[in-house]
Amino acid sequence: MTIAVDMGVASGGGAAGLDLEELLATRLLVQGNSGSGKSHLLRRLLEQSAALVQQVVIDPEGDFVTLADKFGHLVVDAARTEAELTRIAGRVRQHRVSAVLNLEGLDVEQQMRCAAAFLGGLFDAERDHWYPALVVVDEAQLFAPAVAGEVSDEARKLSLGAMTNLMCRGRKRGLAGVIATQRLAKLAKNVAAEASNFLMGRTFLDIDMARAADLLGMERRQAEMFRDLARGHFVALGPALSRRPLPVVIGAVETQAQSSNPKLEPLPEVPQDVEALIFTATAEEMARPVRRAPKPVVTPTADLLAQLSRPREPEPQEAADAAPAMDDTEREARIDKVMHDVLEDPESGFRSVAVLYQDFLVRCRIQRIPGEPLALPAFRRRLAIGRAKVAEEVAAGEEWQRALALSERLPDDVQSVFLAVAQEAISGGQCPPDATLARIYGTHSVSRARRLLTYFEERNLIVVRTDFHGRRVVAFPDLGVETAPGDPDAADALSAA
Repeated sequence: MTIAVDMGVASGGGAAGLDLEELLATRLLVQGNSGSGKSHLLRRLLEQSAALVQQVVIDPEGDFVTLADKFGHLVVDAARTEAELTRIAGRVRQHRVSAVLNLEGLDVEQQMRCAAAFLGGLFDAERDHWYPALVVVDEAQLFAPAVAGEVSDEARKLSLGAMTNLMCRGRKRGLAGVIATQRLAKLAKNVAAEASNFLMGRTFLDIDMARAADLLGMERRQAEMFRDLARGHFVALGPALSRRPLPVVIGAVETQAQSSNPKLEPLPEVPQDVEALIFTATAEEMARPVRRAPKPVVTPTADLLAQLSRPREPEPQEAADAAPAMDDTEREARIDKVMHDVLEDPESGFRSVAVLYQDFLVRCRIQRIPGEPLALPAFRRRLAIGRAKVAEEVAAGEEWQRALALSERLPDDVQSVFLAVAQEAISGGQCPPDATLARIYGTHSVSRARRLLTYFEERNLIVVRTDFHGRRVVAFPDLGVETAPGDPDAADALSAA
């Protein structure tokens, strides 16, 4: 059965329907210059499908928060940590709540990081929570830019990766991406290419008109029509819309954005004392502190030339020996202390190795640790061992040294999970639950952490079995030890505390 969403009026006077079930499988791309009616189109789609499917809106301008009053959408203020947004997104999927992520008031880099964290939480939800959901991203060129801008490379990679996951791999997880952009040329091609449905609005630049015509299968000479489209008029194509390019006019909406188009209003009458109003400060203005930049100090050219021609004084010998003397034992102890401080940060498990490494180097400089800094491969190794939280008596044994040697067969990012299970087996502890393994691995998805045990077993490093009570036991044939039975579905002890 086709579930049609009424988008407005098609050419010829018929209804412009959108097949919602087909949209969930094929995704949608909307293009139009500022003022062409993109946000109006998205609002029409959201309003008409609000009672049919879960909706999640990434809203950079705060335009869609008004959906909460009439349709019950939950407004999520993005002024939170990235870890909080990821966890909130997971609960949004779990409870099938329609939500609007309000990014208004944040700068572009913060918006990219927050959107990436929220989309990551939606994408990493448990398999049992993979319910169908429309994920609407307005101004998608901000979150999936075609070229690097003024934001950091890390923020761009995080945001682009999250958008790529949404459009390329989101379908199997029930996520249907609906992205809107002002210009196709500004949007990353691998993100735009995954959409099978298109609604093209007014655009003026030749390159954008040509790309729109190519996507719709139109001849180049027909591209000029996109200049003549009125506000709210779009050309539709795709399995959820029409098999041939179809002009449509988007229908009316029930809610309004907080911001509106500027309208001309009559100017007020000019008061007689206009000069006093403008040039005379009020008492309130006088009370405010006035910050003035200091006047620049102008140095005469002769003095600058004299400074440049002056011979450089030799540096004092004490400067070379500014760092205090420290033997190797004390240096290693200091490095271990810094590594412990990095791992004690509750957010460290969900940060990339590159970010943690920079944090580690800064802390080493603060502690005045002499010598060459720890190289990145050595830091990765220490990070994996540190996340396992091995007890001192276990670390001193021969079995632990063999476990360390076995872990070197694995990639750096999974060694910590292997060592955490190994130290439980060596010490006779219970097999850690999936939630604990997920925290050590740095993910909120317990199913992803559970698959690591299958990966270790395929590498012939462990053997996993289940006892009669459904508890999990992990054996290490090369070490001759195994864990005590443990409940894989138990809560993480650290999170519970």
